[in-house]
Amino acid sequence: MKKYFLLFLLIAFSFSINAQFNAEKDPLITKSLASDDIKNILSETTGGNIYVTGVNAAEAKIEVYVVPNIYHKNALSEKEIRERMAADYKLTVLVDNNHKLTATAKPVDKNMNWEKSLNFSFKIFVPKNVSVNLSTSGGNINLSNLSGTLEFSTSGGNLNLEKLSGKINGTTSGGNINVEESKDDIGLSTSGGNIYAKNCEGKLRLSTSGGSLILSDLKGDIKATTSGGNVNGNDIGGDLVTHTSGGSIMLDKMSCNLETSTSGGNIRIEVKELRQYVTVSNSGGHVDVIIPSGKGVDLKLSGEKIRTDKLANFSGKVEDDEITGKLNGGGTMVTVKGGGHIYFGFAKN
Repeated sequence: MKKYFLLFLLIAFSFSINAQFNAEKDPLITKSLASDDIKNILSETTGGNIYVTGVNAAEAKIEVYVVPNIYHKNALSEKEIRERMAADYKLTVLVDNNHKLTATAKPVDKNMNWEKSLNFSFKIFVPKNVSVNLSTSGGNINLSNLSGTLEFSTSGGNLNLEKLSGKINGTTSGGNINVEESKDDIGLSTSGGNIYAKNCEGKLRLSTSGGSLILSDLKGDIKATTSGGNVNGNDIGGDLVTHTSGGSIMLDKMSCNLETSTSGGNIRIEVKELRQYVTVSNSGGHVDVIIPSGKGVDLKLSGEKIRTDKLANFSGKVEDDEITGKLNGGGTMVTVKGGGHIYFGFAKN
């Protein structure tokens, strides 16, 4: 027998009205999930936020927050909110036999007056090992302390992600993305915001069409791209491919195979530990590349004008706009191609 707790229309219940009720801070509905052993979550809302947090089973619950679309100009009492919900919305919260939680809020009339609409937010607390499928058209999505297949999207909000593992796939059309302390297989994209990634490892695919990339303490197979912003990174290991069409690139403390390029900005790279290759391309700006001294390098530099620190133990060709040859017998392939000036130097001890 299925176990349902279906919160729909709310007209079958009587409620006491709390004069101090604050729709932004107080949940309109709270339901325990402690005995449901939630394994999957489907949640959809049209205007609010979705939060999912991993907790001990005994603390599992769902909270539903409901506010007017224009909250500060259209404050409603708890009674008025419940009446409008009953008339204009279908709110569903249920758990089925497969331990799947469905939490959705949908208007009955898709063409309803937006000034009279309500925003529904869900705060969901469940055991850590769970798979989710989440979507909101205007709010933020916050996920923390979860492990599983995590699929989520928002049309206008931010993605805030912490302590996640498994297969992670998230998108936002207009917001920023912040991901920390997460691992395994991570794919995140935004059409208009910045991406902040810190202390993550595994396979990372990060892309933004209009924002900047801020990357810190990453390890693994990493591809990070932006069409219009800057790239800033430090302390990255593994393999990094990062490109921008119009911004500048600043990378520090690199301990990775590196491929990077920009069409319109400057590039500055400091390599902490050389791996198999460093490949840098710049169509119009300056390029500075600094590597550890005394290492074996196969060097291939070409640009408008090249300046270097003293190339001790070097064999090859040195010209104003091209340098090719071997440092210290050769080793890591360092390729720099620029449309402007290039500086190649060594880290000071």
